[in-house]
Amino acid sequence: MSGSRLPDYLDHMQQAASDACGFVEGLAKHDFLQDKRTQQAIVMSLIIIGEAATKVMDSYAEFAQAHLEVPWRSMRGMRNRIAHGYFDINLDVVWDTVQTALPELLKLLPAARQDAEDESPNDDGMAP
Repeated sequence: MSGSRLPDYLDHMQQAASDACGFVEGLAKHDFLQDKRTQQAIVMSLIIIGEAATKVMDSYAEFAQAHLEVPWRSMRGMRNRIAHGYFDINLDVVWDTVQTALPELLKLLPAARQDAEDESPNDDGMAP
């Protein structure tokens, strides 16, 4: 019963992106820059997205190549910058990411997720 984890990784990305967008809903940039709790929540969401993107790139390289519209490398890169340079996080970049890149990602993920589901074998190992 070792099915593909690909749909799970895409679900994690979708949930984290949705969460991050929800965290700033109705929030002005100035307020975001003053709100450490929201900043940290979004940064954690970006780490989750980047981790999941890395898993897709490493374990499902063909899928990632087939879905180049999804910015896999950018998500991994942001995760790495956050994880390895925590005290140097540029909150303007984080704000711009949650305002523009994540809504765009949320538009792209459903089709990629459907393709992943179509490619994944059922629990019995048989393709659908």
